[in-house]
Amino acid sequence: MRTAEFRNIYDHGTRLPGPLFTAFCLSRKDGERETARLGLTVPRAIGGAVVRNRIKRRLREAFRLHRAEIGPQWDIVINPRRAARDAAFTEIERALRRVIEKCGR
Repeated sequence: MRTAEFRNIYDHGTRLPGPLFTAFCLSRKDGERETARLGLTVPRAIGGAVVRNRIKRRLREAFRLHRAEIGPQWDIVINPRRAARDAAFTEIERALRRVIEKCGR
């Protein structure tokens, strides 16, 4: 996703706060994409590059495992909190499933 697309999701999407991350969901109008998209913004305040990349890998994997449950028109941007650093993968999956239930269908 490009910066303008992130901005559009922040401005017009639904904000879903949670203990591990804040998610923003927006349904795309165009029907050109076949699957949902995930965008990640991990601030430096969370940790160094190794920590931020680990968080991104874990969120991407949770998204990949549950992508089939999300309607193809959805764009989801996730902003992790510090709690995501030490969270178990099952907690991340559970939090992502809550996002899917609220906006991914």
